[in-house]
Amino acid sequence: MIYVDNIEKATLENDNFRKVLNTASKSQLVVMAIQPGEDIGMEVHDDVDQFIRIEEGKGKAVLDDKEYEIVDDFAVVIPAGTKHNIVNTGDEVMKLYTIYTPPEHAESTIHKTKAEAEADDEHYER
Repeated sequence: MIYVDNIEKATLENDNFRKVLNTASKSQLVVMAIQPGEDIGMEVHDDVDQFIRIEEGKGKAVLDDKEYEIVDDFAVVIPAGTKHNIVNTGDEVMKLYTIYTPPEHAESTIHKTKAEAEADDEHYER
């Protein structure tokens, strides 16, 4: 599916923990809002590469147990098989967008909170 939009604006205006913006056959674009002190949750995607860009906020990326400080305009590339987490260590909401290749979440998924995301077992049907 073709998608054309101002990704910075879409990311900064998003208040949902996770919102899928676009799903194509080989990639997926998702925006996220991580509350202060919150994290995405430690995970491993066995067959999915992931790109993350921080648009607003600060925190740390934990990749295979190594920590990296991240702030506005940082990018994180996570190869398939890498244990990873993104943690908001700041006092403001962290806003980011991420690209999964191939898609990870069910099309049009919206999770307003992390708790809602954890309770939902949705995944993209390959």
